[in-house]
Amino acid sequence: MSITRRDFLKVSGAGAASALIAGCATTASGAAPKVVVVGAGFGGATCAKYLRKWGPNIEVTLIEPNDKFVSCPRSNLVIGGLRNMDYLTHSYDNLSKHGIKMVKDMVVAIDPAKRTVTTKGGKTFGYDRLVLAPGIDVRTDTVKGFQEAEAAGKVVHAWKAGPQTALLRKQLESMADGGVFVMGIPGTPYRCPPGPYERISLVANYLKKHKPKSKIIVLDSNPDIVSKKPLFTWAWNTFYPGMIDYRGTNAVTGVDGSRMIVSTEFDDIKADVMNVVPRQRAGELCAMAGARNDASGNWCTVNFTTFESAAVPNVHIIGDSVSAALPKSGHMATNHAKVCAAAIVELLAGRQPEAVPVMANTCYSDTSDTTGGHVANVYRYDAEKKSYVDPGGGGATPQGDAANHAYAESWAQNIWAEMLS
Repeated sequence: MSITRRDFLKVSGAGAASALIAGCATTASGAAPKVVVVGAGFGGATCAKYLRKWGPNIEVTLIEPNDKFVSCPRSNLVIGGLRNMDYLTHSYDNLSKHGIKMVKDMVVAIDPAKRTVTTKGGKTFGYDRLVLAPGIDVRTDTVKGFQEAEAAGKVVHAWKAGPQTALLRKQLESMADGGVFVMGIPGTPYRCPPGPYERISLVANYLKKHKPKSKIIVLDSNPDIVSKKPLFTWAWNTFYPGMIDYRGTNAVTGVDGSRMIVSTEFDDIKADVMNVVPRQRAGELCAMAGARNDASGNWCTVNFTTFESAAVPNVHIIGDSVSAALPKSGHMATNHAKVCAAAIVELLAGRQPEAVPVMANTCYSDTSDTTGGHVANVYRYDAEKKSYVDPGGGGATPQGDAANHAYAESWAQNIWAEMLS
């Protein structure tokens, strides 16, 4: 069943008045408005699709440099040997049937004053509203020696699904029984808070079955497991006792690819496979637009009712690049996208967007090849606090089970279909 803008606005707390007002979006000149969306991940593809569904007279251009979508959620299954890269890889072909103009190119310049974006291919696109969904930049320069070791194929972060996902899987397959897998986890905020702990679980699942003498050392910049701690503690104690050496408050400071050494302020650790995830920030497109404006200079502050940048008018930021007390997840990015799309439709029609939007997030994590768990929350915008708050009623599973393992697969298939079909 398809969802209409009215249906979504009702679910997201939108008032009946804005949902029932008739009229089409137009510009001051009477021409059809133009929205350019850059980045066709969970947020960008979803936003472009719903802009066309809810504003059928809006000209939507979606610019994306990659041929196909490769999903970060579920990529740990590939690393753990339970799926292959084809499972994560999906076509953009169906988006054009919604009237979206797909452009395979890379944006190299944004001029907010002129309201234009320019691509590497030399094309310039004007816009009335611009939506940036660039995901994250992984700050490999913050770990000494990382860039050199990465270029030599000795260390990967694999925090963007693609070639590094496949390379990390290959490195695990090549590691001898009795080898040491070292994973470094960045301090928050970072993309997919439970992701590193799920990866550790699925790597342990593989090693237990195929290389049981091996060991995993976890170097976490955070003092403790930051997401789903009961779930992962249960899994590690139940399935992998003695295999995982977890060390909190142990930020990775450097790597040496020639000696296969991972360094913290406390130790130099010899590794056979090095999987270090450095700190992150909003994608480069946000810097290009002048929208990386939080106190750290790494993330983007926005008006949470529209996702319009607090620094750059007519530019909207969605997904992992946003500075918010919300999880940076694929599911959350699709919710950003729908709130943003609904707001743009209203703004282009000269109406006020919903003042109290509501979003939801569900995140599944596999803990073995047969068990998994989830966390689910609803967030309502609080105008006084100018942020989204959790009114309660959600929660997380303290232990994994077969049902959640199956639900995780259903979640993935449904969210991929929603954004790309």
